[in-house]
Amino acid sequence: MTRLPALLVPTLLCGLTLCSVGAAAADAIGYVKTVSGAAQVTTAGQTVAARPGTPVALGSVLQTGPAASLGVTFQDNTVMSFGPNTELVVENYLYQPAQGRLQLGARMGRGTLNYVSGVIAKLQPEAVQVTTPTGTIGVRGTQFLLKVEE
Repeated sequence: MTRLPALLVPTLLCGLTLCSVGAAAADAIGYVKTVSGAAQVTTAGQTVAARPGTPVALGSVLQTGPAASLGVTFQDNTVMSFGPNTELVVENYLYQPAQGRLQLGARMGRGTLNYVSGVIAKLQPEAVQVTTPTGTIGVRGTQFLLKVEE
């Protein structure tokens, strides 16, 4: 059995952590910009406390706790701001404007959302949808507020 020098082990562990964060950032479709209170981002089964700069990827679940808020900005400059006790899943996201391939789809289970349109909704409004337990919102304007009660 080969023993690693004591100083090398923390360096390797830190490097492995940075690699996993780097991989998540490489797949990022957006980033957390603001957080107040307890909020988290779950991506591919990994849950992390939301902090400014936390990557958001396709399939990410965004959650806020009581008295919390969270702000996320996507690649196309769409801004989503969440109030307390909110849960939203990013189900679809495609931002390739040069090829005309645009899509943003989210499912909101509960809570409040303030949505401000980015490039996707401006270029192709029908490509944006937010689904709730009782219906679907097709974005045709630039901003809307949404409240889903449990």
